[in-house]
Order: sequence, then structure tokens, then C-alpha cells
Amino acid sequence: MAITVRVPTPLQKLTADKAEVSAEGATVKELLEDLERQYPGFKSRLCDGEGKLRRFVNVYVNEEDIRFLKQEVTPLKDGDEVSIIPAIAGGSPKRGLTPLFLKVRGQTP
Repeated sequence: MAITVRVPTPLQKLTADKAEVSAEGATVKELLEDLERQYPGFKSRLCDGEGKLRRFVNVYVNEEDIRFLKQEVTPLKDGDEVSIIPAIAGGSPKRGLTPLFLKVRGQTP
């Protein structure tokens, strides 16, 4: 079962600078475990010590946010596309701006 994973720029150093990789798993959790097997250090960048996704990491399966699906146990099937998007903060209080959190679908920041 091949699943395409879009890798954000900060993690591409773990994937030999590949923006997309292939992985396997029946759920998002299993997919992350396969990514860790293929690219050591990958999962620890996304998950806390208990194995839960960090709150600033957004994961989409076929453009659907897994927080509104079944989270880490969201089922996957052959041909699915998974995007990993870290939240980005920006702005400057000096200019009267508040922090801005962006989620860019299908693109890496």
C-alpha cells in the first residue's frame, strides 16, 4: 500500500531533500512509524514523548484535517496523499499586528 507523503521543508534534510516520499500504513499512526523506520528522527520531530502529534503539527489526508477525522487513527488506503504542515507564527506587535497562524494546503512553508 503506497501513500504519498508531502514533507515540509524543515524535515526534508531527513529525507535527502525530497519534498515527497512514499510510505505505508493502515492509519496515520502506522504511517508515522513507517516514516520513522525509513527516516530516523522523523517521528520525534512531529510527536511528543507519548507518541501524540504535537499541537503545532497539522496533518491532512487528501486535504482533510485529521483533527476533524479520527486523528492519529484516521484510516489510510493505497493512493492517499498525506500532507504534513507545521503551523507558522509571524507578525510584529510593534506594527500593530497579532501573531498569524497559517496552514497552506498542498505547499510547504
